[in-house]
Amino acid sequence: MKVLTTLISILVISASLAGCMDESEGEADLVLVEDLFGAFSVVAPIDTGINVYHNHFSMNDSYPQWLLDGLGVNMVCEISKNGTWQERYESDRGDCWDQIGAGDIVWFKGSRIIGTTPEDNTDIPILDDPSDGHGTAVTGAVIDANPDAVIFFVEGFSDAAVLAAANQPLVDVISTSFGPIGSIPVPGIEDATRVAVVENGKIHTGAADNTPSPAVQDSTAGPPWSIGISGYAEEDDDQKETMSGSYPDIAADWTQELPNHDDIDGYHTTSGTSFATPRTAGILSLVLTSLRNHSGDIGSGAFGDREGLLVNGTNLSITNDDIRDSLNLSAWYPSFSTWNPSSGTLPISPVAPCTQVGWGVVNMSNAGPMILHLLGDSVMPQRPSDVVACMEANQAIREAYWG
Repeated sequence: MKVLTTLISILVISASLAGCMDESEGEADLVLVEDLFGAFSVVAPIDTGINVYHNHFSMNDSYPQWLLDGLGVNMVCEISKNGTWQERYESDRGDCWDQIGAGDIVWFKGSRIIGTTPEDNTDIPILDDPSDGHGTAVTGAVIDANPDAVIFFVEGFSDAAVLAAANQPLVDVISTSFGPIGSIPVPGIEDATRVAVVENGKIHTGAADNTPSPAVQDSTAGPPWSIGISGYAEEDDDQKETMSGSYPDIAADWTQELPNHDDIDGYHTTSGTSFATPRTAGILSLVLTSLRNHSGDIGSGAFGDREGLLVNGTNLSITNDDIRDSLNLSAWYPSFSTWNPSSGTLPISPVAPCTQVGWGVVNMSNAGPMILHLLGDSVMPQRPSDVVACMEANQAIREAYWG
């Protein structure tokens, strides 16, 4: 993200040394360089909280003021960089944690985390609670896919939490990894995710349940405007995880090594659709950043003068639907021959595999083909007619169910 800034800085300095511009011109150009940030993408994980002290989220650079203003930041905490997690928290407590209130939007300077807590029902706003850690792992999965993602983290499991991201103009992708256990058909956050996607043009990745229950009726993964995500065993046998929702949009990496919530450099191995979902959000963010970089688009979101376009660049206009279509085209079905009977996974059926993993598997290998396809450089082939028919039926069921 910073390569463009560095290159232009070098050019400006070189021109100055060569005497190619007078003093006033040099000052004007250098101010422009300071303001330049380059292409970026904003992801909003919504979860338990976030460990802003972990090295996984550290950043030596500073966000430009216009970006902070655009994200509504009203408080900056310059987090401690010395000592253990507990020592850093105690050092920052008086000036930071004890000062944060509901609705504050805080940049934790020294990290790439901008966070908020819309509801005042947490012991430590935004920070992952000592007894949990889910939100830290979720956000770690986003950063693993796109290390340069701008994180707009929202603490909470409610409509209010989703709407805090849905109504934030610069957010591109919202990722939610919570919902009714067993995909019980009860209301959840679907009203808020509809605002995010249908009204505001964002992308929503929603976790299917960690059971084989169909994802269609799940209030997080099921609405037709959401991208419902189940799990598969990447780097094991590439087959469907037994305890993972069925008939979703796609399947993504079930097991990952993700940052701890109560130290500064530790990691743990964890599994679930909770982590497959933000990994996919990170991949989509990476695709958006690349497309914006290629087309000279230095904005984000789809609000206002972007007129519903997630990419609004020179000769390139990309919507939520375009991203989703390319994701579906890029997905793939692993071969039954790779299944290991002792792995604990379900083999991908050669008949109607869509009922297991939707359009198919998505991992980091999908990003390149998606980017080239959306740029028009290398168009991906259409999926087989039986796959299209199966997933059109899936979408029709969801539209009938959710409206």
